[in-house]
Formats: sequence, C-alpha cells, structure tokens
Amino acid sequence: MTQPLTFIAGDNVACPNHPVPLSLCSNSCPPGFRKAALRGKPVCCFQCVLCPQGEISNKTDSVDCFKCPWDMWPNLQRETCLPKSREFLSYEEPLGVTLAATSVSSSLVPVVMVGLFIHFKTTPIVRANNYTLSCLLLWTLSLCFLCSLVFIGYPQPETCLLRQVAFGMVFAMCVSCILAKTIMVVIAFQATKPGSNLRKWTSNRVSYLVVILCILIQSFLCIVWLSFSPPFPEHNTQTKPRVIIIECNEGSPIAFWCMLGYLGLLSSVSFIVAFLARQLPDSFNEAKFITFSMLAFLSVWVFFIPASLSARGKYTVAMEVFAILSSSWALVVCMFVPKCFIILFRPDMNSRERLMGKDRGLTHNVK
Repeated sequence: MTQPLTFIAGDNVACPNHPVPLSLCSNSCPPGFRKAALRGKPVCCFQCVLCPQGEISNKTDSVDCFKCPWDMWPNLQRETCLPKSREFLSYEEPLGVTLAATSVSSSLVPVVMVGLFIHFKTTPIVRANNYTLSCLLLWTLSLCFLCSLVFIGYPQPETCLLRQVAFGMVFAMCVSCILAKTIMVVIAFQATKPGSNLRKWTSNRVSYLVVILCILIQSFLCIVWLSFSPPFPEHNTQTKPRVIIIECNEGSPIAFWCMLGYLGLLSSVSFIVAFLARQLPDSFNEAKFITFSMLAFLSVWVFFIPASLSARGKYTVAMEVFAILSSSWALVVCMFVPKCFIILFRPDMNSRERLMGKDRGLTHNVK
C-alpha cells in the first residue's frame, strides 16, 4: 500500500527562511548530482544523476550542472572546480635534465674532433677528406646537438619561433655539407680519368657554392613560413582531459612539412649519390661512410614520425629531441669516428702511400 505524500502546509512553503519541502519518495541530491524527474511520477519525486564529466553542481538539490572554466577540472566528487595541471618538457624534471645534459655533453664531441683535425691537418687522411668542409660540418654538428635545448623549457613566443627554424637551418647546413662532400668525392674520382674536363670543378669553391645554395633555399622556406603563419604557443586542452599541455603550434602545417621535406630531399640525394659511388677504391672510401651515415640519419627520422604520432604531450617533444640527438650522433659516428680512430690509434694507415694505393695523384684533387 502506497504511503501518502506529506508536505509542510501553509505560507511557509513560499517563505525563503524555511527549508524546501521534502518528499518522502526521494532523498535530497547532494552536491555533484542533479535532480532528474521520473516519468509518470509526481514532480516531487526525482532521481539523483551524477554530473557528466567536466561539470559540477555545488549545492544540494541542484537542477542543473555547470561546466568548469577551460583551465579547471572537477574534483572526484564533482562539487568544485580545481585548476588543471600544466604539462611541458621542463628542465626541472628528470627527463628534461637528462636530455639537456646529453645535448650539451654531445656538442663537445665534434668540437674535440675539430681540434684533432686542426692538429693533424697536414696528414693525408685529413687533407683527402676536404679539411675545410669537414671542420664546417663538425661545427654544424655541434650546433645540431645544441639546438635541441630550444625544445626544452616553457614554450615562449620567442622559443616557438626559434625551435623549428633553428632545427631546419642547422640540419640543412649539416646535410648540405655532406652533399657537397659527396659531390666532391665523385668529381674527384671522375677527374682522374684521362681526358676528363672535371678537374677544374675540384676546387673548394664548388663545395662552398653547393652549401650556400642549399642554405639559401631553406632560408627562403623559413622566411616565408615566419612571414605568413609563424609558430606560436598554445594551451592544448583536448589531448588530455585533466591536463593543459603547453606546446608550440607550428602555425602552418604545410610550411612545416615543406621544411622537413626539403631536409629529406637533401638527405635522400646525398644517400643516392653516395650509394652509387660506393664502388670507389677502398683506399679512399668516404663515399661508403657517407652512405652509412645518411642511411642511419634517414632511418632515425623515418622511425620518428610514427613514434611522435603515438606520443602525447611533453613526450612528443621529448621524441623530437631524441631524434635530433640520435641523428646527429649517427653522422658523427659513421663519418668521423673511423677517421679519428686512424689518426689516433693507427698512424701507419695515415700515410700518403696507404691512402692513395693504386690511385696516385688523387689526394691532390681533393683538398
């Protein structure tokens, strides 16, 4: 038998100084819930429904739930809004400190190699590997390691403008030096053939021209990018519901991928040219070193793309920093570690006779 509903009668119902009449068929809804009417039941009968994700109710018997501000999130009880946590790759956390320390320490390795090349610049292996271009490449590799530091820390408008542009420019310089070395290796060997007209192209000015031309193209792409749709910092609230990811928006995705695509083009051309020249005599095998280095360089960035798409928040930036460091180390190890090993530990191989072998006169063409 249904128990009759009882109410507080009289004018007290409308008086704001008295409590809201209670229904015996429903309890009051606490904060974090809202009242939902029951179909076919009296108005005073209702059920309590938990506020949806991202909304709160901060009083008893609330009829509606309210959304929190964009930079806040409900607590577990959904009765009050709390500030969202901020996320970015910081120097104050172990991951950021590790990457920063690795970047700084790694940048010293090419500097040491430059000093080694300067000290032994009169030796055949240094002269035959284009001394000036090799030193320029080593200085650029040191900058490649250091440019990863711009990706660590709170994204400011200035750092967002500098991040990808610095990365694109220093790596364009690096890869263009490798491309120039590859072209000069091929020209040098072709120039030794009888009746060849390529001897006049073995000058260092040709390699500098290749580097300058490649840098100018990348500079043009970056200037257009910064002029029309530059990168800027943004607060990403969509990736993680309870976290504000502070990141750099690239501005124009087309310009960003054009910059990366140009680097990929330079790397691919260097790899192809070096691969076709891999059959050069073993006594002068820098083309093989370039082939291995560009293969490792391209592999790092090919694997980086799907890895970065699966990462979220600060780990996306960490993946890019890791790719920068890994690809830079690939070039240092594949191109310069074997030469430094010969200079320091195998001086018997660092001789004119051993280097030239049967291809006498070659060293004079590549300086």
